[in-house]
Amino acid sequence: MLGWYPGHMHKARRQIKEALPEIDVVLEVLDARLPYSSANPMLAELSEHKPVLKVLSRADLADPEQTERWVAYFNERPDTRALAVTTTQARELKRIPALCHELAGHVRADRDVRVMVMGIPNVGKSTLINGLAGKKIAKTGNEPAVTKRQQKIRLDGRVALIDTPGVLWPKIEDQASAYRLAASGAIRDTAMEYSDVAIVAAAELAKRYPEALKARYKLKTLPIYAPNPDAGSVEADGPPHRDLLALAGFDGQAIVEAIASKRGGLRAGGIVDMHRGAEVLLHELRDGKLGRLTLETPDDIPLPEESDPETATDAPPSA
Repeated sequence: MLGWYPGHMHKARRQIKEALPEIDVVLEVLDARLPYSSANPMLAELSEHKPVLKVLSRADLADPEQTERWVAYFNERPDTRALAVTTTQARELKRIPALCHELAGHVRADRDVRVMVMGIPNVGKSTLINGLAGKKIAKTGNEPAVTKRQQKIRLDGRVALIDTPGVLWPKIEDQASAYRLAASGAIRDTAMEYSDVAIVAAAELAKRYPEALKARYKLKTLPIYAPNPDAGSVEADGPPHRDLLALAGFDGQAIVEAIASKRGGLRAGGIVDMHRGAEVLLHELRDGKLGRLTLETPDDIPLPEESDPETATDAPPSA
């Protein structure tokens, strides 16, 4: 579905691996709306022997109750602390240097605590660094993969940050995570099928936040999903996937069609412009216009046996 692993990410991975032996603490920036899906397992593997500070960015867009659950979940893990922040609010970032010192333990008095900042593209990493530095140092943007090389930034409080490019991974074992990442904007829009992502997002929102969805788009009902009885006999390209609409229990396509009809997507002859409906839903979801929503909870983390490599989203690295 998604072609999303640019060549510069191979270089970034190599640079991270080479720099890690000199690092005291890993600061991983996650999207508070999807803390599991926005955690790159490749980065976790690279930094498995380092203490980690999980910073849940965009907390102002996430469900506060679920954010508390995620912070508690991460704080129960060894050598891990978690902090939820709005990266544009400098006062919320003031605890970060002290937490880095706490995680680093004893460091020689003549040097800074070395902190490597990691995260997938478009998760708020550069905005966080600028907030910590008190000035614009890292380039920001609303598209993924803005940072292309490592940057070193020294902060007050004896902390040295090493910023790294946002790194995605070439294969996602959990199909639901792939769709959540796409819905959040972590993947370039040119690398995804807009309507498919919006359909799955609509079904998930109907399951988790039905009232918010109905209120935003003035929907009287949220249609229940009825699986296609002939689905098993229909030929399809590639391996079979879990039916995410059936798992959510709602008809995402009908919801997106209803949104399109109400937002300028009804064409001549009664034809519904699905792309228009998808565009409205995904843009407004990313901008927080549906309210403070979280797309997954700790309960959604799949058990190891639920991950099936044959159903993974596979995007071969590009040259």
